[in-house]
Amino acid sequence: MKIIEVHVASKQKTPIRFQEYGVGIFNSVSTKSAIKKAIKKELVCIDGVVATTSKYIAGGEKIELYQSEQPTSFKRLKLKLEVLFEDKYLAAIYKPPGILVSGNKFVTITNALPQNLAKSNLPDAVNPQPIHRLDYPTSGVLLIGKTSSAIQELGKLFQNKEIQKTYCSITIGAMPTRGEIRFPIDQKEAFTTYKVLQIVKSERFGFLNLVKLAPKTGRKHQLRKHLCALGNPILGDQHYFLENKILKGKGLYLHAYKISFLHPITKENTVIVKELPEKFKRIFTEISNL
Repeated sequence: MKIIEVHVASKQKTPIRFQEYGVGIFNSVSTKSAIKKAIKKELVCIDGVVATTSKYIAGGEKIELYQSEQPTSFKRLKLKLEVLFEDKYLAAIYKPPGILVSGNKFVTITNALPQNLAKSNLPDAVNPQPIHRLDYPTSGVLLIGKTSSAIQELGKLFQNKEIQKTYCSITIGAMPTRGEIRFPIDQKEAFTTYKVLQIVKSERFGFLNLVKLAPKTGRKHQLRKHLCALGNPILGDQHYFLENKILKGKGLYLHAYKISFLHPITKENTVIVKELPEKFKRIFTEISNL
């Protein structure tokens, strides 16, 4: 097989598993899932030995990526994305509802990124890739890495809870004006704080609330599960709902409104906002104090 990319590992304070370190080091295999697939297909060697998922990287290792014996044809996805922020290290885009961030489908945000973002001119530039996820029906700000170092540093910020995410939702029923929700998800600690910004009466649902949410942990479907557990499910949720309280055909009223962090390279305070979708404004006509 032919070697198509070579990477020399940077020095690590503590050894890190290769499937974590390998994210973003190769242009042609840039995501965590892609690295795992390449390892499984024995397309990666570390110091001349076929890599495994249990291999740890300390620094100085020569990592080689080989070409698959059965290369597949590549088809570009024509999907226009709104770019909210971009520099040569990272970007943020607006993720529309109803599109997967990544996965085995052709129509994903990941497949659309190269056609919407400028390729970084830095030596460790990689194919742009999402740093976190948003659910299929959720809209809002999605953070993207464009270089290997930025991807690794942003990953550390998420791991250390140094990236603050603010969501807005519309919930069903009377609820306290503010509070904390500590409800385990998949037997793991999960913590969300919330504040009700506005309330309107609803003939069908009693009350509808415009709620600002701050997840302090990152469990799957955390906000949707937490609000349903509180007895105030998100309007339009088809999976977490109360009987006879389902709104169909309008999508999920959950929006990733803001993301705030210290830029890992420039060290500038970075705040990226995407205003609420029009469907929110049709229910709450005068939205302020977000």
